[in-house]
Amino acid sequence: MPNPAGHLGRWKPLTAASGTGGDRSHGRRVVAALAVTQTIGYGVLYYAFSVVLLPMRRDLGASGTQVAAALTLAVLTTALCAPLAGRRLDAHGGRALMTAGSLLGALAVLAWSQVSTLPQLYAVFLAIGVASAMVLYEPAFAVIVAWFDERGRAGALLAVTIVAGFASAVFLPLTGLLVQTYGWRQALVVLAVGYGVLAIPLHALVVRNPARHAVRARSTAGDREDLVRAAVRGRPFRLLAVAFTAHSGAVATVAVLLVTYLVHLGHPPVFAATVAGLLGVLSVTGRLVTTGLRRRWAAAPVAAAIFAVQGVGALLLPLVGATAGGAICCVLLFGLGFGVATITLPHLLAERYGTTAYATLSGRVALFAVAGKALAPLGAMALAHAAGYGWVLGAVTAACAVSACALVAYHRLPG
Repeated sequence: MPNPAGHLGRWKPLTAASGTGGDRSHGRRVVAALAVTQTIGYGVLYYAFSVVLLPMRRDLGASGTQVAAALTLAVLTTALCAPLAGRRLDAHGGRALMTAGSLLGALAVLAWSQVSTLPQLYAVFLAIGVASAMVLYEPAFAVIVAWFDERGRAGALLAVTIVAGFASAVFLPLTGLLVQTYGWRQALVVLAVGYGVLAIPLHALVVRNPARHAVRARSTAGDREDLVRAAVRGRPFRLLAVAFTAHSGAVATVAVLLVTYLVHLGHPPVFAATVAGLLGVLSVTGRLVTTGLRRRWAAAPVAAAIFAVQGVGALLLPLVGATAGGAICCVLLFGLGFGVATITLPHLLAERYGTTAYATLSGRVALFAVAGKALAPLGAMALAHAAGYGWVLGAVTAACAVSACALVAYHRLPG
């Protein structure tokens, strides 16, 4: 495997080989624009839902399960659309796709503010799921991979994910304040307008393709299809799909059930929510630690070690989590890997397969990983009801172990 030393160098666009200062400057503008659009995108299209769920449920006269199913539907739609979005990105770049997606997202959130029935809500979240596949991390990372060489890619990905990692910290309280002041419907109108005003022009004006993209897209269309067919049939790609699908399910399960489980262990709700809130901060810490470790070691074993640490945290939580110190320690262990997959998968795909079909391959992995993110918490809740939370944490531990072993096996394969 290639030595990843030096990946934290200056963000150097691939086109910088031509020596033009404009290319270097625009590459940094792309990173800055994506940092903004990913933060507000996740805040409006994903995190705002949890804040408006209760008043929306009362207004619609529906159960919590019926309303929560809308978000699950959106996530599954994102997973199903990911391969198609990936092929579009490889062929045409991110500008048009992300501009259209941000327009669709803003209109969908506006429509969300006007729903009065469950079918309307589900239709709106189908649109939000499509928009998410067009504007969130997978397409943003494809743009970065197209712009930056191997040395600059890690720093660019880290910059975007660090900023976007604070989306929940910004938009949960902001949405709560808007709901308290204006009501949930008007709050969504404000969020939709804010998202559209920022994301649409940033995607349209800043996220242009590198100069070489059009030539590459025309000259390698056939080669790209051959590469994708060969890759998805190979063991390395399958190991990556297994690793990141299992890990996505484990992380989503803990994110959804952690507060409930800590209360089940006897902790006050405020303590449980505060400790669970550490996960967002720790996702930034984990990304910094991972990128630093990749200066000396390859990405796959670094991620495998962190996933194994997460498994230890999940395993110990039923044993020591009844105490405040034990709960905090376990959450710290698990939270260290909360955002690691986000920056590791793009590196591994580009490292092994190059950038020609990066977005298509990323979309294929996302089809499984994002579906796991949507379905795993539902399965975990059913398991908790049938057998208890201890079995759920055991399943999370097993998923982390599967992820770690798959990445170790992947690393041992020839490059």
